Formats: sequence, structure tokens, C-alpha cells
Amino acid sequence: MNLSALVHSLRCCLLRTESRFLQAFGLDLTPLAPAMVVNGPSLLPQIDQEPQLEEQNQDLLDSILWMAVPKKRRSIEVNRTRRRSDSKLLKVKVNIEPCPECGHLKQKHVLCGFCYAKVCKETGLIREKIREMEGGPLRAPAMETVVLYEGETPSELDKDKRIVERPRKRPAWFKY
Repeated sequence: MNLSALVHSLRCCLLRTESRFLQAFGLDLTPLAPAMVVNGPSLLPQIDQEPQLEEQNQDLLDSILWMAVPKKRRSIEVNRTRRRSDSKLLKVKVNIEPCPECGHLKQKHVLCGFCYAKVCKETGLIREKIREMEGGPLRAPAMETVVLYEGETPSELDKDKRIVERPRKRPAWFKY
């Protein structure tokens, strides 16, 4: 008797047992899903195995992921020393200076965050003005833009450029 015929007969036997059990208690005859799971090949004696089944049936210990385990417990002092080592502490910054424009502290060779926020706000207002002038972002011509503040006049170089006028004094930090 081959293995597939044996599995088929076991399955039929289980289905009959299940239906008789349900009839005895007066329950519905629809089978429960999943009914009963049996690993057939491991229950039966292995007489003639095919080479494919040998590769599939591995030992239980082969399928376990083995990990290293410490041999001794680390003490609290060792743990705290390791966690609070000098390399993990915050470093004291020595490259801090006041911003020459606004006076806020900043790192050397780094743009001041306060001044950057002011520039972003001013350029946002200029973009709003351009959007109002052109009637939308997709209608803007591909030309250079010049921003003129209160009291400034366009030069001869600005003839072919788009001119945006702002009704305020030019900020000291907003250069040409």
C-alpha cells in the first residue's frame, strides 16, 4: 500500500468518525472546519522513503535557530558603566557664536535658524505677490525677477525683468 492511499483511507476514516459523533449528539451534520489534523507520515512506520521526503523531514533540532547566551550575569555597576561611557555622553559644543544679524546664538558656519525663518517668511510674501501679478503659478513667464522695496527705483539693467514692488523698507538682511 503506497503512502497516498494510506493518507486517503485515514482521511475517510476521520470524516466518518466525525459525522457519527455529530449524529450521536444531534448536532448539525456540516463538518467543522478544520476538523482534526493528523500528521500522517510521522505516525506511520517509515519503510520505503522516497528521496524527496528525506530532505523535507528534517530533525527538530535542525529547524531551531541557535543563539549565543551569556555565561555570566552582568552586574549593575558594569551595565551602568557601559551605558554611561564617555563616548555616549553629550559633547560640549565650543563652536557657538552670536549671529551678526540678529544676535541669537548659532553654530559657526551654520545659518542662523531665526534669520532663516525671517527670510522664508519674506520670500513667501514675495511669491504671493508674484502669484497675484501673474494670475496663477502656471502662467508665470520664464524671466528673472527683481524685488523693489519702498523708495527704490529700477535701474536700466532691470528693463527686461519682472519687477515686484513691496510696500515696506528693505530689511538689512535681505540683499539684492
